[in-house]
Amino acid sequence: MTATIAVVTVISFVLLTFLGKLEAAAAVGGFIPARLSGLHVIGALPVWVTPLSATLLHGGAIHIGFNLLMLFYCGREDEVALGRPGIVVLYVVGAYAAAAAQYAVGPHSVVPMIGASGAISALVGAYAILYGQRRPSKFPPEVARWIHIAWLAVAWIVVQLMLGLVSRTEGMAIAAAAHIGGFIAGLILARPLLRWRYRKA
Repeated sequence: MTATIAVVTVISFVLLTFLGKLEAAAAVGGFIPARLSGLHVIGALPVWVTPLSATLLHGGAIHIGFNLLMLFYCGREDEVALGRPGIVVLYVVGAYAAAAAQYAVGPHSVVPMIGASGAISALVGAYAILYGQRRPSKFPPEVARWIHIAWLAVAWIVVQLMLGLVSRTEGMAIAAAAHIGGFIAGLILARPLLRWRYRKA
């Protein structure tokens, strides 16, 4: 399933790049927070679809390249633990959690939010819970674990911001809140999805 998500994402990017429609697609399929606040945006998909359609849109080769790297690195390992249905749930909920977080910090923004970073952040968050190692620390084990997870979250968001500045396409948002929202969704869902997969074991 991780490979399927990657292939669909790449096909979308290559097709839109070949047609020269990356920016136009962002206006149509990107998540625009202001639409939930009642702003009419001509030509956009239904607002409830756009958190998912936005995951298929990227601002450049660096943007999609790094997202695919993290998708493969964390997604494959998460899929081993959670199975195909678990990855789908994690990715979709991560996309919507990312959109919700972005809306929360800018409900009147008319800038399209694009990219799979929010959904992939959920995979990164789940990976942190499922595979985070407890290292020697002066803190109690659980506290040390959460400090490690917090550092991973900060590093992920900082890298995303840096990549966004490098590969930014004019008029498209660098959505830090979306990354946080997706990451938190992954933290919350990892263990319930693991229990759900092995509920009959």
